[in-house]
Amino acid sequence: MTYVTVGGEPWLNPLREGERGPDAKGMVFWVLLTGGPIWDIVHGRSHPLWLAWTAAALSGALYLVTIRFAFADRRRALRLWLPLLALTVGASTAGFGGNWLYLLVILAIALGVTVIGRKMPPLLLALSVASGAIMRRWDGDFAATLSLMWGVLFAGLVPAVIIRLWEAIRELQRTREELARAAVTEERLRFSRDLHDLLGHTLSVIVVKAEAVRRLAPRDVDAAVEQASDIERIGRQALTEVRAAVTGYRGRGLAAELDSARTALADAGIGLTIRTASVDLPPEVDALLGWAVREGVTNVIRHSGATRCEIELEQGTDGGMELRISDDGGGSPAPGREPGARQGNGLAGLRERVRAAGGRLSAGSAPSGGFRLQVMLDT
Repeated sequence: MTYVTVGGEPWLNPLREGERGPDAKGMVFWVLLTGGPIWDIVHGRSHPLWLAWTAAALSGALYLVTIRFAFADRRRALRLWLPLLALTVGASTAGFGGNWLYLLVILAIALGVTVIGRKMPPLLLALSVASGAIMRRWDGDFAATLSLMWGVLFAGLVPAVIIRLWEAIRELQRTREELARAAVTEERLRFSRDLHDLLGHTLSVIVVKAEAVRRLAPRDVDAAVEQASDIERIGRQALTEVRAAVTGYRGRGLAAELDSARTALADAGIGLTIRTASVDLPPEVDALLGWAVREGVTNVIRHSGATRCEIELEQGTDGGMELRISDDGGGSPAPGREPGARQGNGLAGLRERVRAAGGRLSAGSAPSGGFRLQVMLDT
């Protein structure tokens, strides 16, 4: 068996490698049913002999060619099945009876492998009824008539069902492979978003502290050393977070991100005001709000040129949570920081997470000036 790995779990591939399902080779042995007419010919029951031998040989040859094309080119197989229909019904009805009625069974088999779809059941039913009428012409026995009709019906139905089943299995296999590819793609996108959010914030803080080291080094060596120590600590913490992200880490939570925001904004020279409601958040909401704080603070540091930042968390009357991160930006960012738009990959990734959690995200200019990031979640 072959396996496809999806989300770390192996999915069993329903087909063996190299296994193609039913084909013409599995239907060839039914040509032995032409032995019935040949038996009658050998025992002198079918005359004239030249016509009987020709009809038997043509029936077997047409059956073999029809099923061969049924698995390669069904339109051509259908064009071959029509002469087989005329030959077998004609031989059974007009010329010969007895064991020649076995040809109706191979005709039904050829129909079952040639016509796949809604047209097959009514055609097969009509052939079964016609077989019963032919049987009544040669033999008035009711049980024999029903036996032939039943045999013709199932001779065509069984191969048709088997072929349709294998086609469904192949379709299931293709669907599973598509799902596996989609799952891998989605996981890559998730990981890239997480890695961007983790490193984007951390590297922004490192840049700010490196600037502080550069400013402090000429006049306050001890303070510069302290800032350099912070850079080392943040770098080690970033390494831990990246390792955690590889194993599925999603966020550190709101409290940890608020503490990190205080430090990062203070080092950037941006004042911070935090107003939060005292609530017990579900783990997934806590992690998502933590990501929102991380992304919002990163944008403030990198793009805003702000001097003040406010983080507010309120619980609505419906039990939902609303997070707002706003600043008084509009001026020029400090040297080394990036000016320009804030709607980058980080906000796009955060927007996808919020939408997946059934929430809403808005980001744009605040009524009082500056920039506001707003996240609304149902808890």
